[in-house]
Amino acid sequence: MLIKGVFIVSDKTMNSISLFLKRKNIELSFKRYFVDALGAMGVGLFSSLITGLILKTIGSKANIPILMEFGAFAGSMVGPAIAVAIAQALQAPPIVLFSCAAVGFAGNLWGGPVGAFLGAIVAAELGKIVSKETKIDIIVTPATTIIGGMGVAKLAGPSVSAMMNGLGLLIMNATELQPGPMGAIISTIMGMILTLPISSAAIAVALNLSGLAAGAATVGCSTQMVGFAVMSYRENGVAGLLSQGLGTSMLQMPNIVRRPLIWVPPTLASFILGPISTLVFKMTNIPSGAGMGTSGLVGQFGTIDAMGSSPQILFQIGLMHFFLPAVTTVLIAEAMRKMGLIKDGDMKLDFK
Repeated sequence: MLIKGVFIVSDKTMNSISLFLKRKNIELSFKRYFVDALGAMGVGLFSSLITGLILKTIGSKANIPILMEFGAFAGSMVGPAIAVAIAQALQAPPIVLFSCAAVGFAGNLWGGPVGAFLGAIVAAELGKIVSKETKIDIIVTPATTIIGGMGVAKLAGPSVSAMMNGLGLLIMNATELQPGPMGAIISTIMGMILTLPISSAAIAVALNLSGLAAGAATVGCSTQMVGFAVMSYRENGVAGLLSQGLGTSMLQMPNIVRRPLIWVPPTLASFILGPISTLVFKMTNIPSGAGMGTSGLVGQFGTIDAMGSSPQILFQIGLMHFFLPAVTTVLIAEAMRKMGLIKDGDMKLDFK
């Protein structure tokens, strides 16, 4: 009903809407759209742009043209890959999921990865709403998915992408002007984001992070991964060393929730090593490698793409991405163990 120009929705109507959204598996929450969807965006990036980067780098250094070609094609499919991954994370039905591929292609064309991200979320949810609600579902559902998703990508994608690029440019310029403090801040924050259930890779790509800032981000992410892998070796052995050092430090999140102090060593090490990266070695990276750390060695391939593969650069990568993160983190962790702040078993992972 309408009262003084304001629509008042009855409790019965609100309850009906709530039940409808529940039936359609639509959850309007921060977790669904900025944890689940952003994490899925990271998967989409890895399965296209980032894997393409690895193939192109290997092909270039090993003089294998077909690998370079494969890598280029993989990278060109980043939009559809992001959209399909997000639709899958939002548990969209097959016809909606496949329609999102077209949305992702257009969204990436108009607004980059951010455009694909926005378009995919709207497309997947609108598609879920109309799915199996009409007798001509085969037409209505994909049409609604494509029109809704592409509409949002076309309208909002360019401006949001420009805003994110502007923020990234601000961060990069600040790092060039103040490499010491910004190196410490970026290394610490991006490293923590990598360990959290949020995609640091997606954030780095969305910000179009490159240069010194990307180099510091890579060091921070590498320190979290290598740091946790090495300092928890006594609890987790080789399996933990590989799964965290080349996989993800996110595996430690349940332990961090129970014992937050275990997060101090790799985080403090990131804070220490970030300025060394920006001031001493002036390490750089590209957006697709900045938020990956040592996961699949993507951060290292990105560094090679940005800085080259001379013996000096390879030495810097080994030093700043592996050796110093391991040594610095272990020294801090052992000091905390002696003070009783970290105990044996605090970082034990369950591999069952």
